[in-house]
Amino acid sequence: MRLYQLDSYATRFQSRVVRSWSEGGRHLAVLSETLFYPESGGQPSDTGVLRGPFGEVQVLHAFEEAKATGDVVHVLSAPVPEGVEVEGEVDWPRRYRHMQRHTAQHILSQAFLRAGGFHTVAVSLDGPVCTVDFAEPPDEEVARRAEALAAFAVYANYPIRAFEVDEEDLPRYPLRRPPKARGRIRLVEIGEFDLAACGGTHLRSSAEAGPIKVLKVERYKGGSRVYFTAGWEALEDYARKHDLLQRLALRYSTQALEVEKPIARLEEETYALKGEVQALRKALAEALLPRALEEGRLLVPEEVLQDLAKALLGWPKTVLLLAESGRFALVGPEKERVLERLRALGAKGGGKEIVSGVLPRERLTEVLEGIHV
Repeated sequence: MRLYQLDSYATRFQSRVVRSWSEGGRHLAVLSETLFYPESGGQPSDTGVLRGPFGEVQVLHAFEEAKATGDVVHVLSAPVPEGVEVEGEVDWPRRYRHMQRHTAQHILSQAFLRAGGFHTVAVSLDGPVCTVDFAEPPDEEVARRAEALAAFAVYANYPIRAFEVDEEDLPRYPLRRPPKARGRIRLVEIGEFDLAACGGTHLRSSAEAGPIKVLKVERYKGGSRVYFTAGWEALEDYARKHDLLQRLALRYSTQALEVEKPIARLEEETYALKGEVQALRKALAEALLPRALEEGRLLVPEEVLQDLAKALLGWPKTVLLLAESGRFALVGPEKERVLERLRALGAKGGGKEIVSGVLPRERLTEVLEGIHV
């Protein structure tokens, strides 16, 4: 029996090990009844512990067996004997966050349906930032309306209940989308706001799912993907971003919501400086060009290495440029011959018009004194 469907807030239960085996280096067990939710429908599994005559073992994961039985299989940190009575305890903070994510997803799916006729095709609740995939392309205005509707559903404090109906009775219920299951169908109702077939864990009221915040909307597989966070994780996300804004505001001596202005000024100054640096590098390359052609090999600042190599491309002479870091650039008709000699000294690199690479720094003096181009 799946006890989590009877009470998502229960954390401890008594059970018996009906099957126990090891497979692929994992210790697995099936219990007569369980509170551990198996990974399904985009929602991660519960974790926790089992206690019994064997002591205590960790429940690392739970999944639904791919057999006709559909048993919940528990992945354990150590083997347990068959037939023993056990007490299980679910990791409640993890379970509650999953319930907040899952209920928030139901609310958002209904909100997007109402706001723009968006139909949910897939969900992922694996982390604090969750996703809902819709068949329709991205629409920022729909996303704003949907987020407002989700907030309304949270503040409305709708009661949430789960109940089962026979498959033939489904036409009587205004489901958000048709169920995939057959036979007896479990429905989750969020007040007058949403009704959907679902076998997962949920909250007692919509208020517990809040706040619900849409973080990003993007195009995905011909439709759209919406990123969101909810509940405690939304509050934690807000706290981190608030702290970041406060630190930036302090650094730039401004108010938290005004940090864009000094950052924009800093970007403008940075772009201007980059332009000046590029001009200086080009001027330095032009100044070093005659000497590079005359000597055939030259130690140059690494920042000007590629600029000078490009300037040498139009000259029919082989030139080797070296930087103190060991990086080199090689141009000219004899570059392959020179490259082979550099490789004999441990150099690595290649290229077509410009051969670039790196040479062990301890061989730099040897190259400068001994390699003739």
